[in-house]
Amino acid sequence: MLLTISTTRAPATDLGFLLHKHPGKVQRFEQASGAAHVFYPEADETRCTAALLLEVDPVKLVRTRGKNSPDFALGQYVNDRPYAASSLLASAMAGVFRTAMRGRCDARPELPDVPLPLEITLPSLPCRGGPERAERYFAPLGWRVEAVSVPLDPAFPAWGDSRYVSLTLTGEVRLADALNQLYVLLPVLDEAKHYWIAPDEVDKLVRAGEGWLAAHPERSHIIRRYLANRRPLVRAALGRLADSDDAPEDALDHASLDEEPTPDTPAAPQPPTDAEGPATSQSPTDAETSATSQPPAAEEEPKGSLADRRIEAVLAALREQDARTVIDLGCGTGKLLAHLKRDRTFEKVTGVDVSYRAIEMMHRRGLPDDAADPRRSSGPRRPADSRVPAGSRGKGRVAVFQSALTYADRRFEGYDAAVLMEVVEHIDPPRLAAVENVVFGAARPASVVVTTPNAEYNVRYDGLADGAMRHPDHRFEWTRAEFAAWADRVAAEHGYRVRYVPVGDLDAEVGAPTQMAVFTRDPSDKPVPSKPEATTAPAPATPATPAASVTSTPSPETAVDATSPQTPTAAPDADGFEAREESAR
Repeated sequence: MLLTISTTRAPATDLGFLLHKHPGKVQRFEQASGAAHVFYPEADETRCTAALLLEVDPVKLVRTRGKNSPDFALGQYVNDRPYAASSLLASAMAGVFRTAMRGRCDARPELPDVPLPLEITLPSLPCRGGPERAERYFAPLGWRVEAVSVPLDPAFPAWGDSRYVSLTLTGEVRLADALNQLYVLLPVLDEAKHYWIAPDEVDKLVRAGEGWLAAHPERSHIIRRYLANRRPLVRAALGRLADSDDAPEDALDHASLDEEPTPDTPAAPQPPTDAEGPATSQSPTDAETSATSQPPAAEEEPKGSLADRRIEAVLAALREQDARTVIDLGCGTGKLLAHLKRDRTFEKVTGVDVSYRAIEMMHRRGLPDDAADPRRSSGPRRPADSRVPAGSRGKGRVAVFQSALTYADRRFEGYDAAVLMEVVEHIDPPRLAAVENVVFGAARPASVVVTTPNAEYNVRYDGLADGAMRHPDHRFEWTRAEFAAWADRVAAEHGYRVRYVPVGDLDAEVGAPTQMAVFTRDPSDKPVPSKPEATTAPAPATPATPAASVTSTPSPETAVDATSPQTPTAAPDADGFEAREESAR
C-alpha cells in the first residue's frame, strides 16, 4: 500500500526536515506485519514528494492476529490488506513519522507551525460509503477532496464499482495535522482494524484528534467507528476530548453515542438507555421504558414511556406551584423545554446547559425565540417588581444559555421555579454540595423540582445486573430512603419544605421507577445556615431492602416540614468515571 505527500512551498525539500527523513536516502523500517519504506520520488526546490510504501507479509499478518480473530482459512492469506490503505498503514505512519505527527522539528523549529500547500494521494483506500463519505470526513478539515471509485474490473463495467476509492487531498494544512487526521480517518473509513481495540486506543485517539476532532461535524461517527462502537471506550474518549479541547464532554455530541439499534424484545422490560447519547447532567433518557409489577388491564389506555410520564409529572408539579417563569437547569437538547414552550401557562422559559453543543442543537431546532449567538445569550436577573425576570425582557419568551451548575450565576436568579430533571445522578458526589448551594442558596427560586432514578426499582429491569446502574454515566443511584434523606437535609439547610411524588407505575415492594421531590421555599425565606460537613460528599451506603425502604420513605404526595436539620443517609459515591466538565470548570 502506498501513501504520497507532496508540497510546493519553497524550498520544498524542507519536507525532509519535517518528516525527519533525508530526501537522498531510501529507508526501511520493520513492522509487525512487514516492512515500511520511505523514499522521495522527486525532491527539488519547487516540488518535493515523500512516499511511504508498506509491504505486508501475509504470513506475518496471520501470526500476529488476535486469538479471537475469525479463521477464514485461505482468506487469512489472500485478502486486500497488503494493498489497501487501512489501519496497517496508519500504524506504520505512527511508527515511521512519530516525531512529525507530534509537530516537532529541532532543525527547523518554526516549520511545524506553518501551513503547507500539501497534496496527499492514496491510490487504494477502502471506503465504506464511497466517495461521499470521504468528502464528509475530509472536507470539513479544509481539504479539497477528489475521491474516485475504483471499478471492480475495468474490463467489465457492468460489475460496478468496488468499495475502494482513489483519494487525493489538496490544501494548506500543517503537516502534523495532516498526518494525525490520516492516522484517525484511515481505519474509520475502512471500519476495521488489524489489532484488538484496547483501552489505550482512547489515548491514541485523543492525542491524534487534538485540535480538530472535537469541532468536526462528523465526530460522532468518527469516534464510534475508530473505537469499533465499544461504548465504554467511546464515553471515555468523549470525556478526554472534552478536557483536551476545553469543551464539556457532552458538547462533543449528544448523538455521538446513539446506541446501535438493538433487536426488539417484546414483553420483557429493558433497562433504560439514552437514545441521544451519553447521559450527562442534562436531559432525561428517551429510551427508558417502565416495567410494571402487574400488566395493565386490556381496557386500559396505553401508557407513555417513562420519559414522557416524567415530563408530564414535572409539568404538573410546576402548575401546582403556580410557576409562570421556569428555568430548566441541565436541559440537554431541550425535551422538557419544548413542552414548556408549548404550554402558554409559562410566561418565561429558560434552558441552561453546560454543553455548548446542546445549546447549538436547541438553536437549530428553533427552541429559543431569539437567534442570538448561544454563547452570548444573557439570562435573567432577579426582578424588582415583576414575576418575569427583568434580564429576559425583550429577548423572547424562550431563551437558552450555557453555564455550569457548580458555580453561582446571576442569570439563574429571579425565576418562580427551577427544574433539575435526571441531573443530580450525573454529578460527582464531591461536587453535589456546590450544586446545592448554587440552586438552593444563590438562585433560591420559589420552587425546585428534582427527579432521579429509584435504585430499588432496578431489580424490575430484566438484563440489568445486580448492583448495576441504569446508565454508565450515573455517578450514583439513590434508594427512596437515600433520596429522602438528601432532600430533607437540603430543604432544612436552605429554608425549603419538600414533598415526594412517585413517577411511573408504583410497585408495592420497590416503589416507582422515578422519584421526584418538589421543594417549596419557606415563606420566611430565611435559609438555615449549612453545617460544615454538608459540603462533603456522603460515603456509599448499603442499599436498603425493599421492605425497609417502604417504611422509611415519605408517602407519596405527603408534604414534609424540613425546618430543622436532619442527619442524612449516606449517598453513593462516584462510580469511577472521570469528573464531568460541569464539575471541573
